[in-house]
Amino acid sequence: MNVALEQLISDLIKDEALRTPEIIDAFRSVDRKMFVLPEHQLEAYGDYPLPIGYGQTISQPTTVAMMLEWLRPEAGQKILDVGSGSGWTTALLARIVGTKGKAIGVEIIPELVSFGQKNLAKFNFPQAKIIQAGKILGHSPEAPYDRILVSAASQKLPQELVDQLAIGGTMIIPIGNSIFRIRKKSETNISREEFPGFVFVPLVALQ
Repeated sequence: MNVALEQLISDLIKDEALRTPEIIDAFRSVDRKMFVLPEHQLEAYGDYPLPIGYGQTISQPTTVAMMLEWLRPEAGQKILDVGSGSGWTTALLARIVGTKGKAIGVEIIPELVSFGQKNLAKFNFPQAKIIQAGKILGHSPEAPYDRILVSAASQKLPQELVDQLAIGGTMIIPIGNSIFRIRKKSETNISREEFPGFVFVPLVALQ
């Protein structure tokens, strides 16, 4: 039993950042320590962001937990993870969707693509992959997606990602200093729900 990991999960549950059994299981099964740089191993269970190089970070566990709870990923879904970084969120999503689902991480920084791929390879997740981001935001060849998770802040809602979201799908995306839950009810009916008070690296670095 990993005491430090269990304490982190217990704290996240107590703070109501983690609520859903499947997401709690993913946090327990996909150890954050496997996705941080060697020099930060001792800080892996701290509830704060950690640098992963190239001006990027692995997000704070509380923030990741809240974003996943708002996203509500489910088994069997196809999910796009934009700005996959060290691969932690892609692996968490892969655990939740299971072998009948699919988790696709996209990352613009080649060195982080390699880092994320190596970290993902530590797990038996044939349903997951991390790929180099192209010129168009997201990954349109495998759209539409049931869920889209974005881990960097945009200045506005990117239409490219809305287009890649399935009807009935949900996207979680930071815009400015808020996280938004976008629901695509039809091609012309897009709802927004705002959760303020967050700071992310800018999405422009991922384009």
